[in-house]
Amino acid sequence: MNLQRARDLRQRSTDAERRLWRHLRNRQLDGAKFRRQVPMGPYIVDFLAVDARLVVEIDGGQHAAQEAYDKRRTTWLGRRGLRVIRFWSNEALSNTPGVLEAIRLALRNQR
Repeated sequence: MNLQRARDLRQRSTDAERRLWRHLRNRQLDGAKFRRQVPMGPYIVDFLAVDARLVVEIDGGQHAAQEAYDKRRTTWLGRRGLRVIRFWSNEALSNTPGVLEAIRLALRNQR
């Protein structure tokens, strides 16, 4: 079920996810291999750099109302050795270079 949902999410990416994906795909950011909309147990993460054990989440406005859910999700991922960094959609759209630099720093801190 999560696999089909992940496929659906890849087909219906938000503008912020599409913009970020253009910069993360094909090892463009420090040679890191990213995957998008990856099923992880009961969750689907927006972007995953497997080797760096880094999850990048792009949060829309609905996330302001689901803080407890996001905290449980981050805890679940963290218990599996994954580090989660989050950005608001508007930040990914209006400050893409800044978001990419933050991801780059997180990648360097993971290696």
